[in-house]
Formats: sequence, C-alpha cells, structure tokens
Amino acid sequence: MTMELVLDNAMVVLPDRLLRGHVVCRDGDIVEVGEGRARATGGLDLDGDYLLPGLVELHTDNLERHVAPRPKVRWPMDAALLAHDAQIAAAGITTVLDALAVVDRGDSPVRGDMLQDAALAVGRAADAGLLRADHFIHLRCEVSYENVVGTCERLLEDERVRLVSLMDHTPGQRQFTSIEQYYTYYQGKFGYSDAEMTALIDRRQADQQLYADPHRRRLAELCRGRGMPLASHDDATEGHVEEALALGMSMAEFPTTIAAAEIAHERGMAVIMGAPNVVRGGSHSGNVSARDLAAAGTLDILSSDYVPASLLHAAFLLHDAQGIHLPETVAMISSTPARALGLEDRGEIAVGKRADLVQVRRAGALPVVRQVWRAGTRIT
Repeated sequence: MTMELVLDNAMVVLPDRLLRGHVVCRDGDIVEVGEGRARATGGLDLDGDYLLPGLVELHTDNLERHVAPRPKVRWPMDAALLAHDAQIAAAGITTVLDALAVVDRGDSPVRGDMLQDAALAVGRAADAGLLRADHFIHLRCEVSYENVVGTCERLLEDERVRLVSLMDHTPGQRQFTSIEQYYTYYQGKFGYSDAEMTALIDRRQADQQLYADPHRRRLAELCRGRGMPLASHDDATEGHVEEALALGMSMAEFPTTIAAAEIAHERGMAVIMGAPNVVRGGSHSGNVSARDLAAAGTLDILSSDYVPASLLHAAFLLHDAQGIHLPETVAMISSTPARALGLEDRGEIAVGKRADLVQVRRAGALPVVRQVWRAGTRIT
C-alpha cells in the first residue's frame, strides 16, 4: 500500500531559500516540493510553521547522562537508550551518531564501563525497530590510552560505526591548556580529590609520552583502510591541523582556537563546533567562541554535544543574532553533516531525498519542535 504524507501551508527551509508552500512525501521519500497550497487533498496544515529537514547529529554524549543519571547510579542500558532516543527525536534529530568513548576506565569510569554494552544495545534496539531516530556510532578514541587500538579495531567491525575521532585530553594542551580548568572539569564530573587529580595528571602525561603518537598513526591507518571518516579533536595549533591532514582526517571537531579553525577550514576540513557554545555565547572551557567562527565564515557543522535541544536553538540564534541566512544555519545541522558522513539520501528538503522532516514553531526567539517525521512516518 502506498503511504502518502502531505504537509501544507509551511515555511519550507530549502537549501538556498525559504518557500511558503508544501511538501508531498510518498513511501518514505519526498516526491514534490511546491509553492502555495498542495493540490492533493487530506494534507496536514502546518499553519505557517517552519518545515526543516530532519537534523543530523554527529556527536552527542547524551546517552551517557541516561546511563549515569546520578553519581554511583547505573541505569539499565536498554532503558537508558530508549529514553535517550526519545529525547533525541523530540529535539528534531532524525539521524544521530551516539558518541562512545574508548578510554581508560580509571580516567572516565562511566564511559569505560558503558562502551561495549552501549554499542550492542544500539544494534539490538535498531534491529528490533524500537528506535525513533536512525542511530549510528561515533567512536571517540583517546590516543594516550594503552588499549585503545585493540578495542577500536574490534568495534570497527560493527557496521553502525560511521565516524571515528582521535582525542588527546592530556592536561596542559589542546582542550586543557589550563591545568586549573582540568581540575575543575574532572573534579566536578567525577568528584576526584586533589590527591587523585595529581596522580591522574601524572599518569596521563606519562601515558601520552608512551602511546599518543604511535596510536594516532595506527588508528588513522585502520580507518583509512576501511574508508571510515576520521575527525581530529580539540586542535589548537597549525601543527595539530597539519598532522590531522597528513593522517587523512576530513573533520576538525571542536578546535580550541580561531587560528586552528581557520587553517582547518581553509584546507578543506569540515569544522565542527558545539551548539551549546553558541547558545551560551562561549565555550565552557574558555576556548574559542563558536559564534566568532560563524561570523568569520569558518564554521561548517554544529553538534549538540551534551544538550540535544541546543542544535535547533543554535541554528536559529545564528540567524537571529548574527544575520546568517537561515538556510545556511540549517545546513550546519542537516545537509553538511549528512554529506560529511556520505549519507546522500537525507539532510535537505528536495525531491528524491528521504522524508526526514521537522515542524518548528517560533515562541518568541525560541524554536519549538511540534512534529517530527522519519522516512515519512511520524516519530514525535
């Protein structure tokens, strides 16, 4: 049986312009985009609300918050995943890469504990048709972790892995140039004592000397051999960017300085910044402002990072506060991340694309998700 969805009387956000019109979907794909009212009967009147392509999220740590909702509390993985999925869909995200960290459990107990279970749960729930959004996996690999290469190599066999990023959170450089900021982050997140922090810093710096460079090269080799998109993380200097390019990386995830972001953008890397950075007006770590990168034209992709609703909020803020054309800011959360992953079937409202769509109403300055469709089926 043919399934048809007609969305009428909408402000449609197209790749290059806004169109007051309609969208017709059939059997999960967009078959018509037109101005004015649809000729088909039985359409859903969106009352002039915005109609956006479904959002594409490359990096969210949101699952972790459901797995560990309180210190020393671990929620059942399958239940945590479904709660996370519902929140993702409610934010207008129809394609999501759940970020799973390959790290030393001593550094990040929650992330270390949940890695294997979370990867299995995503595949299990997707195969059972339990998920609203389309879920894939983003492996975040800490290059100074002794066992990162073997663990990552095993996980790369999972067909849901679509992105790998190489991280180095050693204190004293990249994200944590300030040791004080390192203390603030880890003590606030894990409750470590000063003595535990001193031991952690000493161990992390020693491990970096032993493992970081050979692991970075080996992981990049593994990913290139599989045609896996690869991102650098927290680049701060021209040297960091040049190293990333030499290893075949195509994305610069959360560069910490304007200089690093500009060089990465100029050299053809997609620059990814956190949407919470936009909403808050700056980085929580004291690094470069995403708004400044947007103003300079060196911001390509937004990631919700730790607040799913920030993705849509940030796109409208960049339009409202900085005058960037709405189709351009929407592309940062839809078509550009989709293309970066090679997902050519989604990310924009155009004939032949998958009918991943989001109805958005403005409540003052705040964009509010009203309805979401994935492949023409309503998911929220």
